[in-house]
Amino acid sequence: MSMEGKVALVTGGSRGIGRAICLELARQGAVVAVNYAGNEQAALETVEACRALGAQAEAFRADVSGAAACEELVQAVKDRFGRLDILVNNAGVTRDGLLMTAKEEDFDRVLDTNLKGAYFCMKAAAKVMIRQRYGRIVNLSSIVGLRGNPGQTNYAASKAGLIGLTKAAAKELASRNITVNAVAPGFIETDMTAAMPEKAREAMLATIPMARPGQPEEVARAAAFFAREDAGYVTGQILCVDGGMAV
Repeated sequence: MSMEGKVALVTGGSRGIGRAICLELARQGAVVAVNYAGNEQAALETVEACRALGAQAEAFRADVSGAAACEELVQAVKDRFGRLDILVNNAGVTRDGLLMTAKEEDFDRVLDTNLKGAYFCMKAAAKVMIRQRYGRIVNLSSIVGLRGNPGQTNYAASKAGLIGLTKAAAKELASRNITVNAVAPGFIETDMTAAMPEKAREAMLATIPMARPGQPEEVARAAAFFAREDAGYVTGQILCVDGGMAV
């Protein structure tokens, strides 16, 4: 298997796209560290699903919106497994609201988790990866970071910021055999999108050339491509998994 023996940390790995990424990495032979913020039961279900695929997996609790928590998380994974080869920054939150009425604390919460959380985890992981002279970092951006979306100025800002972060870090770390790439999902079938009003859902589907939502597994396979050893000459790239929305 292409990731045999590689240790992967997936933030926000308990449900949805994060869980699908954990399972895909497990399927390809990686040891999987499943990070979660609060839902321990969901995280343990992901761990069991990874183990059912024959992979070693464990859950690690941490709120990635804090720098110290991210450092402790990366250290805990390294202490447990001896190394860290793959970091997937998937943890994210939404606090939707129109620009004119959105609250500052909602903006801060989204940026702290989605953007600063990825930055803090990358910073901690890079120290380990530089010593190893090997690493794969994959950030989960969004089509919203490329195109914008009404009512999601904070989320769009965080996901656009991830694109800049990805490209800058890719240039900094390339000489150490560490790649940094991003996946930008479009409208994906998750608990979050299932809760959308039917009218909003129909409006979103009308913008997708493939006329269907994507599946978490389709995003996971893109993330796993970047995480593979044989993707070592691909860095600083943004891969849209969106059914053609961004075309």
